[in-house]
Amino acid sequence: MKEEIQAKILIADDDNMVRTTVSKILEMFGHTVVAVDDGKYVAGIVDDSYDVILLDINMPGMDGFETIAALNGLEHDIPVIFLTGAGSMDYVVKAINLGAYDFLTKPIEDLDIFNVKIRRAIEKRMFIRREYQYKRELEDDIRVKAAELETTNKLLLTYSHSLENATVQLMTSLQNAMEEKDFYTAGHTMRVTEYAVLLGQAMKISEGDAVTLRRAAQFHDIGKLVIDLSCIQKPGKLNDEEWALIRKHPVVGANIIKPLGFMDREHFIIRHHHERMDGKGYPDGLKGDALDVLTKILIVVDSYDAMTSRRNYRRNMTMEEAVEELNKCAGTQFDEQCVKAFSGAIIDFTPTADAFSREYLENFSVDQES
Repeated sequence: MKEEIQAKILIADDDNMVRTTVSKILEMFGHTVVAVDDGKYVAGIVDDSYDVILLDINMPGMDGFETIAALNGLEHDIPVIFLTGAGSMDYVVKAINLGAYDFLTKPIEDLDIFNVKIRRAIEKRMFIRREYQYKRELEDDIRVKAAELETTNKLLLTYSHSLENATVQLMTSLQNAMEEKDFYTAGHTMRVTEYAVLLGQAMKISEGDAVTLRRAAQFHDIGKLVIDLSCIQKPGKLNDEEWALIRKHPVVGANIIKPLGFMDREHFIIRHHHERMDGKGYPDGLKGDALDVLTKILIVVDSYDAMTSRRNYRRNMTMEEAVEELNKCAGTQFDEQCVKAFSGAIIDFTPTADAFSREYLENFSVDQES
């Protein structure tokens, strides 16, 4: 014999005899019953503790259809069984459309059928409760997993930033070691970086672009680490073979940077910092439209520092002479907007100490000679 399921059932019927009879039958099956004589009371007392609701259709204050519509708004998802003495197909269709679970005719003559219908409604309610509980547990689990994932992502992000910083610091050390071997390039990277930041601010680039530009400037000549550039220290101009060797450093530098996924944009800038607006630069002969603003900025400031730095085969230009040369070549070699902004910004620029100062270079020269 199937074990009886005990439930809490609400019945609304304006007929006292029907209410009493149905209540006694339900209690006989072991259920707890709450009975009211009008649908308007149902919405006021119903809560999630109820398992089934029995509604008479024709009630004077608030009929069964109005009551189930109000229950739908409360979203308790309690199965509703309509009690009907005589009804038409229109009643049935309307009740189904409103979400009725089942129908019972009154007076109740077959207790077995009545009990089966009530049991099925209770089982439906139990299923709804289990589904709700599962969804709630799933949502809780998702929240916990999301919090764990957020924590993990923060740790990974911290680790990634630490790894990036360590990589940048290592590359900076290598870059500095390279420049310390050459009097003529000592401080070049630091000056170009500071000029790049200066021009970036003058052109009002974003914070993110400023970080990218600074890093690209910092490593724009890193390709020289693996190329023998001792030729640049010889007196006199370089021959074609020596120039060909020097021109490899943007590609070599870009290849060094390429495996570092966090420096994709820097990779492009480093490879193309010797291109020209007219397409006559190297290594790829890109023209102005193919170069982004950060690359155009680096092209200008790198050339400016080259012009104002000492070389064995020529004297260095003054600031005024270099700016004049930049403006002369604006539109062909350099981007006009970058040149214009740099020409205005460099006038009030004050370099920092150490590698930017003449005193540092002079001391460096004495150290090399000793």
